[in-house]
Amino acid sequence: MRADTEYVVPKDPMRVVCTGDWAALDPAGHDPRFVRELLPRRSRFVRSTSSKRSEGQVLAANLDHVAVCVSLALELDLGRLERFVSLAWESGAQPVVVLTKADLVPDTTHLLADAEAAAPGVRVVVASAESGEGLDELGELLAGGSTVLLGQSGAGKSTLTNALAGVSVQEVQATRDADGKGRHTTTTRDMVPLPDGGVLIDTPGLRGVGLWDAETGLGQVFAEIEQLAADCRFPDCSHQAEPGCAVLAALDDGTLPQRRLDSYRKLLRENAWIASRTDQRLRAELRREWKQRSAAGREMYERKRGGGGGHRHGQVR
Repeated sequence: MRADTEYVVPKDPMRVVCTGDWAALDPAGHDPRFVRELLPRRSRFVRSTSSKRSEGQVLAANLDHVAVCVSLALELDLGRLERFVSLAWESGAQPVVVLTKADLVPDTTHLLADAEAAAPGVRVVVASAESGEGLDELGELLAGGSTVLLGQSGAGKSTLTNALAGVSVQEVQATRDADGKGRHTTTTRDMVPLPDGGVLIDTPGLRGVGLWDAETGLGQVFAEIEQLAADCRFPDCSHQAEPGCAVLAALDDGTLPQRRLDSYRKLLRENAWIASRTDQRLRAELRREWKQRSAAGREMYERKRGGGGGHRHGQVR
C-alpha cells in the first residue's frame, strides 16, 4: 500500500496519517494499491508539540475510549492526571483511568479516592497484570471499541496490553534495578485486537503532554469550580480577592481544596498561552501566503505589460 505525499506529509500537521485513521484505497487488483482519501475522524487525541511552531500532534484517531494509565509504583501525580483527562475529554472519546501495578501497593483505597476526585465523572479501574485484579472489569469496559493507552514510560501499558489481549504481543523490559519498576520498549503506536472484539492502541511513553485547545476538557475535569464560578457576584470574577466570590468561599469552608484551584489556574493559563501562540502562527502564515500571492500577482502584471527586459509570453489558444 502506498500514499501520495499530500497524505504522508500534508501542510496541515493535524492531517498527518495516524493510528486509527480510516482510508479509502484503490479497489483490489491494483498493484500497488494507493490511498485515495482519508475519511473524516469522529474523535482524535491531540497534544501540543515541543516545536517552536506551536503545532498540535494527533496521537490516535477514531477512538471510543482514552485509557490514561498511571502506575501505583510511583507517587500519584494528580496534576498530571488532570492534564491527561482534560485532553481525553477534549478528544471526543470517553476517558478511563487505569491505576496499574496495584499488586505493588498494600492498600489502594485512598489512591482510588484521590484519582476519582481528580477525574470526576470518569471510570477509575484499579488493575494489576501480575495478579489479574481489574482485568475482567477493564476487558468488559473496552470490548467492542477502539481504545488508546496513554501514560508515562513504565506505566505498564504494554504489560496491560499483553494481559488484555491474552497473548504476548508487546515486548516488556526487565525491571530496573534502581527502582524495581518495569519499563516497556514500545517505540511505535501498535494496534492490537482484543479477544472479545475491539482494539487497543499501545503507545510509547509520553514524557510531556502539552494542552491543545482543551477548554472544553478542562471544563469537564474542573466542573465543580466552574459551577462555583457561576455563583460569583461578578460575572468576570478572577477568584483572587473579589467580594462575593463563591470559589474563594468554598476554599475558606474547605469544600474546595487549594490544590484543585491551583491546578485549574495553571492549566487554564497554559491553554490560553498555547491558543495565543497558535493564533500568532496562523496570522504569520496568512501574512506569508498573502505576500507570496502579491509577489506572484505583480510578476504576472509585469509580464502582461511586457516588462522584465522585453520578454513576452504568447497567449495559449
